[in-house]
This record gives sequence, structure tokens and C-alpha cells, in this order.
Amino acid sequence: MIGRLRGAVAEVGEEDALIDVMGVGYVVRCGSRTLSRLPEIGGETLIHVETQWAEQTGMTLYGFLGRDERQAFLMLRAIQGVGPKAALAVLDVLAPAELASAVARDDKAAVARANGVGPKLALRIVTELKGKPLHDGPVAAFHAQVPAAEPARPSASGEAVAALMGLGVAEPAARRVVEAAALRLGEAAEPSALIKAALQELGR
Repeated sequence: MIGRLRGAVAEVGEEDALIDVMGVGYVVRCGSRTLSRLPEIGGETLIHVETQWAEQTGMTLYGFLGRDERQAFLMLRAIQGVGPKAALAVLDVLAPAELASAVARDDKAAVARANGVGPKLALRIVTELKGKPLHDGPVAAFHAQVPAAEPARPSASGEAVAALMGLGVAEPAARRVVEAAALRLGEAAEPSALIKAALQELGR
């Protein structure tokens, strides 16, 4: 499962964005609020991702610029009748903190402003989200003030395995072909080279 992506914005469409991570392009479904806040083409971004699977459509990545937006999306999706499109629509008109405020005020009209969300569904959303945390609140503010430690950079093989898993390759198979690629290319191989070689191994 993909939890986040760091890469360059390659394309931005009406409903999704293409994020280039080490030469591998990930199609990420986003709401209009998120798409409008992405950097220009070629700029680097960090996308928090919720990976979901459906039998008809396969794997879909839903992207958010904040962890609180991803959390609110999951809370909305847990409500009966709220699909991913409706959840994104709610977050387009109400940021997580605004949604929490609307829920606290029983403001069904604010939720119903979302495209595709009628009065009955808005009432259900307000009722079922009552008392549930929709954003990080003071915790987010604290982390915004304290510089985060630089995360440890994953190995080239680890990045290549993660990229293949993001393309739907099972983890055992991904590790097998990446190890084979690493043996051919050597320990100094870049992740992008490992990914391309591993994809060639899969095609054999």
C-alpha cells in the first residue's frame, strides 16, 4: 500500500495529477482544492496517499497535501452512501477544520454545498461525524513549529520495490526482480535504473 509520494508534478488534469517519482509516473486522484494548490509542472511535491482497491477499477490512489485531509477522507468514506467522489467533493468546499466546525454546529447546509451531496446525505455526514476527530488540531500546530528531523533515505532497492508495488506488482515478485536487477547493475545503481531493469525482468 502506498502511503505517500514525493516527486515532480508531471501533469495536472481536471480530476487527477501525474506525479513522477524516480522516473515512474503515478496517477493520483485529487479534489479540485488539492489540484489548485499543487506546484507548477516540474515542481516537487509531497502527496499523502490513500490506496483503495475495487474489483472493477483496480487500484486507485487518492492524494492530499495534508495528513488531516487524508484522515477526513477516510472518515467520510466510512459513512454509508459516501463514495470517494462525494468525499472529495466535501473536502473541496470544507477543509478538515471547517468540516469539524460545521459538524459541531449541525450545519447541514454547509456540507450540502458539496457537489453531489444532497440534504439527506449531508444530515447523515453531520450525524455520524459528531464527536470524531477530523483534523490534527494542536498536534499539527506543534509539528509546524518544530522542525522535523530529516527522514532516513530508503535504499535504491527499497525505492524500486516500493515503485513496483505501486504499479500493482506483488511484494515477493517485486523484491525478486529488483534483486536480480541489482545483481546485474551493481550496488551503485540508481533507483530509476533498477526500476527499468526490474520491469524488463518482469517482461521475460
